[in-house]
Formats: sequence, structure tokens, C-alpha cells
Amino acid sequence: MSYAELIAEQKEETREIIAALLEDGSEPEALYTIEHHFSADTFEELEAAAVEAFKLGFNVLEAEELELDPEDGGGKVVCFDAVMESALNADLIDEQAEKLIKLAEKHSIDYDGWGTYFESDEDDEEESEDEE
Repeated sequence: MSYAELIAEQKEETREIIAALLEDGSEPEALYTIEHHFSADTFEELEAAAVEAFKLGFNVLEAEELELDPEDGGGKVVCFDAVMESALNADLIDEQAEKLIKLAEKHSIDYDGWGTYFESDEDDEEESEDEE
């Protein structure tokens, strides 16, 4: 897949993820922990990309090794997440993803998309009730 195709696909996925979160009742004005996922065959391949992601302002989580399911070809990959707090705004997330896709391409590793966690007002209300 070309760089342009990957960017276009990621933009579409970003909008689908945001729509699904909002449809499920996630808080539109909350700050979200956006985790961008990277993978490669070796730790060495990831190292330079992780340093560069950090220099771009992302919090870089420790790399870990994962075993792939047999239906995915088996074997092992190493991966890390580049994390940033962000509004649930498609344009902001597109900008992050585009920078990180370029970074992955530069270092010949895989950008595996992004994810986040559901946020709701109910969580805040429950915390307030617990504090009383």
C-alpha cells in the first residue's frame, strides 16, 4: 500500500472510530489518551523510531514482544505505542497519524493505527459521588 493510500485509509478509520465512540456515549469534549501503534521484527528496528516519536512530543511506551496468532502467520513481532493526550478531533488525530506514518516509513517499520479509551461524564459523576 502506498503512503498516500495509507494516509487516506487512516483518515477514514479515524472518522469511523470517533463516530463509534460518540455513538456509544463517549464525552465529545474530554481529553483522550491516543495510542498510536508501531510494530517491527526486531527491537533494533523500533529504537530509532521510538526516539524520534519522543522528540515529536509523544510519550513512548516501553517496547514489548508479542506472539502472533497462527491465523496471522504466527511468529513474533515487537511493538511500542506513541501516546499523546488529545481532543477527539479528526483533524488533530489525522495530523498526528500522518507524522507517525511518515516516521514509520522512514524507519521501515509498520504503523498499525491508533486507539483510545471510552470517556464519559458518568465516570466523573461516579468519582464525585465516591469523594462525598
